[in-house]
Formats: sequence, structure tokens, C-alpha cells
Amino acid sequence: MLLGVLCILFVPQVFSEATPAPPQDIQVDNWLLRWSPDPDDGDVTYTAQYSRFLQQRNINGVWTDVPYCVHTSLNSCNVSSIKARSEYDCVMLRVQAERHGKNSTSVQACSKHGHLCTPDFNLTARPGSLTVHLSRNTPFLREHANHAKYRVYYGKKGEALQQDYKDGLASVTIDELQEGQRYCTRVQYLYHKNTVGLPTCTQCELIPESDSRRTVTIVSLVLVGVLLLVVFPVIAYFFLFQRGRLKRWLQPPYTFPEHLLEPILEPFLPIHSSTEEHYDVIASMSPENETVSAQLFL
Repeated sequence: MLLGVLCILFVPQVFSEATPAPPQDIQVDNWLLRWSPDPDDGDVTYTAQYSRFLQQRNINGVWTDVPYCVHTSLNSCNVSSIKARSEYDCVMLRVQAERHGKNSTSVQACSKHGHLCTPDFNLTARPGSLTVHLSRNTPFLREHANHAKYRVYYGKKGEALQQDYKDGLASVTIDELQEGQRYCTRVQYLYHKNTVGLPTCTQCELIPESDSRRTVTIVSLVLVGVLLLVVFPVIAYFFLFQRGRLKRWLQPPYTFPEHLLEPILEPFLPIHSSTEEHYDVIASMSPENETVSAQLFL
């Protein structure tokens, strides 16, 4: 009884003190920051932070709380107040969840639509490759000349876009991709060796198959369909209802060898009569003189 009461009192408290799940799908659209909270988490607040790019130091600044976006229970807030605090709108944004003094990991926001410090791009998928179309004529690139370029992150859908990337001054083509798979990309400005500004939100495209591979795929599907719809049912029919006939069909033909068909002739063996045998009497004995008679037949 006491154990049950303790469980009722302390178990909810333990769950309430667990680290909350981080927010998901954090996007910025026209300086309105939105995110998706975890529906299973209760009593959770959120705080948005921003970081300015310090061009003089070629680094990103410290993370600072966004005014009016601290410990909010909403899933959105207006971040236009930080627009004038950074050159070319080059800020990074992130959001973290909080509950009873415990914070989740911070998740970086992406820009749903490109602006001064976020690239704008579109994709073209070809068999085995994906081209990310980017313009060289943007205010950020014109301002920083050859010191600025693009960084394109890519990977299969569902993978974290962190490890694989390509840098370029304009459009970037990613080769040796697996056909028939969906690949995703995210683009961000690069100044010297540092990424700056909000990255674009992830975009995905299906890598089409080449004509030869498509033909092989179609033929394979047709063969599988024929096997499933025609061959297998016919085989099953004969095994279930025509097993006797099937055995007769599968029985190999047999012919007797010719020498087995010839009559069997028994060899002639001479038979000797006992009358023709000759023998000599060697000795004889009669009962009276207790002699033993023996005959040797030769």
C-alpha cells in the first residue's frame, strides 16, 4: 500500500523532470519564426536565440536571447527586432525547449524563402546526378567578392545533412548518386571558412533512372509478373491435381538389353551311374574273428 502511494506521488515528478524533446521543423518566413512542439511533452516553454556574424573577426558571435521569445509557451514568435542588428540580415537562429530548469538540445532554424543572407536555389535531377542552381549575382556575394561562396550539403532522404557537402562559386553538380533514390540538399553562404546566415530549408528530388536501367527494371517486373500469374499457378495445378500424370511424364524410358532377352541354355554336365564305378576290395573282416572290413572305392 505504501509503495503504491509513493509511486503515485513520485513517478509523475520523475517524468516531469525529464529533459524535454527538442522542437522540430524550425523555419523562418519573413522574420516569423515557427516550430513544431512535441505533442507528448507538457508544461514546456521555448526560447529562441540568435547569433550575428562578425565580419571584422570572421566569426559568428555569441548566442543571445531574442526579445519577446524567451520562455514562451507558443510555437512561434516574431524575430524582426533583430533584423537591424546584423549586416545583410546575416544572423543564425535556434530554438530550445525548457522544462523545470532542464533544456533540450538547440535546433537551428532554416529559411523557408531566401533573403539577403540566405541563398535561393532550385534543383534539377538527372540520372546519377543532381544540379543545385545558384546565382553568382547576389548582394552578399557582390559585397564579399571571391571571399564568399556557397556550401551545399547533400545526402539521401532521412540522413543528417552534415558530413557530405560541396563548395562552389555558383551552381554545383553532385555526381555518382544512386538512381531511384531521393536526395536532399541544404545551402548556406560561406565566408572564408565559416558558414553565415540562415541556411535554406531542405529540398529533395528523386534521382531518375537511365533508359537502359529503366528497360531492365521493366523487363524484370514483367518476368516477375509472368512467374507469379502464369508459371506458378500452372505448376501448382499439376502438383495438386495431376500428380499421377506428372509422374508418368517424368518417368524415363527403359528398354531391356538384348542379351537379357535370349534363352538361357544350361551347360551339359555328364552324369555317371554308380554301376560304372570300379572298386577293389582291400580287406574284409567277419564278426566271428572280430575283424573290421573296409572297402576303398577308387
